[in-house]
Amino acid sequence: MMRVNALTIAGTDPSGGAGIQADLKTFSALGAYGCSVITALVAQNTRGVQSVLPVDPAFIGAQLDSVFSDVQIDAIKIGMLANAAVIEQVADRLRTRRCRWLVLDTVMLAKSGDALLAPQAITALRTRLLPLASLITPNIPEAAALLQCAPARDEHALLLQGRKLLAGGCQAVLMKGGHLSDDESPDWLLTAQGEWRFSAPRIATKNTHGTGCTLSAALAALRPRHDDWPATVQAAKQWLQGALQQADRLAVGTGNGPVHHFYQWW
Repeated sequence: MMRVNALTIAGTDPSGGAGIQADLKTFSALGAYGCSVITALVAQNTRGVQSVLPVDPAFIGAQLDSVFSDVQIDAIKIGMLANAAVIEQVADRLRTRRCRWLVLDTVMLAKSGDALLAPQAITALRTRLLPLASLITPNIPEAAALLQCAPARDEHALLLQGRKLLAGGCQAVLMKGGHLSDDESPDWLLTAQGEWRFSAPRIATKNTHGTGCTLSAALAALRPRHDDWPATVQAAKQWLQGALQQADRLAVGTGNGPVHHFYQWW
């Protein structure tokens, strides 16, 4: 199996279901070596976010310099960035240290609804990081915030918004349809080469904490091993479906628990 060094740039989750912790679990479960750069210290659990302490942007830059000066990074996943100053720092570093595969999870809200990105930072996210991304993975509320429009209420509107985001400068968009009310959860992958629909039945579980973090990390870990984004998305979603199906085997917290990242192992 091809060796992959993957880097996550994100905030923390002490309960282990989202953020840096979920990303590193995903990398390991999928056979990639995980490196990390922490952007924010987040006091959160399965019930919600209690407090956020952003890391000093200069220190985030120092972490990135440490990793890139020593480790060959094959793929990057970006998650929580907290504010515009952090976005500027990350964008400046990534512009000079190019990585072939960069997955941007446009994190704005936690599963609980708590804010993880300052509202005034959305413009910086759209103008500074989207053009650097190989793939962005917005859900419906995040896509609406990036486009400054109403959230999509059906699959047709979701697809139109995905096309608008693709025109904004990123190489590919995975529009996540989990917020739609259908029995299945449709996602749309859009690139300059075409559009692909992916669908999976909804799993009857409340344990979905960190699903977005986990999917974007899986996409970063798997992309170097696949020929294109459609094959990568298919593999990542198939693995995540299993992690959701097995989530109730865990007993973590009293709120929305995590998916089972290591369901294939234990």
